[in-house]
Amino acid sequence: MDQISALLTETLGPMGPMIALLGLALLLVLAVLPALLKKPNDPFEKLRAQRNGAATGRGNAEREAKAQPLRYGAGGDKLEKFASFLEPKSKEEMSESKKWLQKAGYRGANAVRSFHAIQFGLGIGLLALGLVYVMLYNSTNEVPLNSTITVLAILLPGAMGYYGPKYWVNKRVAARTAEIQNGFPDALDMLLVCVEAGQSLDQGIIRVSKELATSYPSLAEEFETVAHEIKAGLDKPTVLRAFGERTGVNDVMSFVTVMIQSQQFGTSIAEALRLYAADMRDKRIMRAEEAANKIPTKMTLGTMMFTVPPLLIILVGPSVHDMIENFNMIGR
Repeated sequence: MDQISALLTETLGPMGPMIALLGLALLLVLAVLPALLKKPNDPFEKLRAQRNGAATGRGNAEREAKAQPLRYGAGGDKLEKFASFLEPKSKEEMSESKKWLQKAGYRGANAVRSFHAIQFGLGIGLLALGLVYVMLYNSTNEVPLNSTITVLAILLPGAMGYYGPKYWVNKRVAARTAEIQNGFPDALDMLLVCVEAGQSLDQGIIRVSKELATSYPSLAEEFETVAHEIKAGLDKPTVLRAFGERTGVNDVMSFVTVMIQSQQFGTSIAEALRLYAADMRDKRIMRAEEAANKIPTKMTLGTMMFTVPPLLIILVGPSVHDMIENFNMIGR
């Protein structure tokens, strides 16, 4: 054991034995993972569930509902067998994950599963890459890495790989939200023109989705989804509410409320669109003015960093140079 410990310390540095144990534990986890995923159902649990279900039919129905999977995937999905490991266990978490990915533009049936697979794969892959880097560095250099740098070199890439996909999705959500918020007033103006020209709201939504495909592709995609859902025969209030939930923008949610109320109470859609479009234009101008008012504050730090030091060098530099020369002459 002492020889093995000395060999690991010489090869991997002071943390060599701990790194070896970590690698061994990782290999054991990867080896046991397929067996855990393919674990058969316990026959005693099945028999116990049948007995309890015979006592009350309602309890049996509830247990069957809980036993159902959160989503039935396609048969050709390669990640289907890892669904229990890669997907959230509760319906609430699954729903929140779907909404979060939909706001980023990922609406596939396997979006949640693919996201967790990428997150898990990057975390484990970069962790192993950091371990390989430490081993190669310590084997090729006479002075091995110290314990702190060794731990950081191994764990930091793994943490970056694990949290990197989440950061990417959050950036996508912020970019899409800003694009939808900026383009929504123009979309309302186009929709108002279409409705006043004699088209129905459904036809106006289709035309607006085509016109905005170049300037605001995310918003055009959302309107196109709304048009397809209405064509499929879904209830219009349900489609509009889903539109507001997918975007996550307060202005869109308010617009959805206005359209649903206008349809329920029989008021003019054109008049509601005219008033709401004017309100959206005013909000966009207020957001632009707010961003413009923040510019002087943001420029203050940069101005101080890049203007004051050169100015001090120009003003005080000659005096400091003369003082140094005078001191040198006095010293001689």
